[in-house]
Amino acid sequence: MKQDIHPKTYRPVVFKDMSNGTTFLCRSTAHSTEKIVWEADGQEYPVIKLEISNTSHPFYTGKNVLVDTAGRIDKFNKRYEKKAK
Repeated sequence: MKQDIHPKTYRPVVFKDMSNGTTFLCRSTAHSTEKIVWEADGQEYPVIKLEISNTSHPFYTGKNVLVDTAGRIDKFNKRYEKKAK
């Protein structure tokens, strides 16, 4: 393994899932100007906003999200129908 390639400035950061409001504290090098007070210890930490996490991802929750495949098929057929004529 290569030596000294990993950052040395890990700090505690709160990650917040914006789809369901779940938060968790972890160490990261990600930069953020926003801060949030962590409920468990009352201290203020930088917050990184996530669109999806393990608490909202369909793979982990077991809930499937329906995708509009009919609209995609119609779009595909319409596109190649013009070229065939």
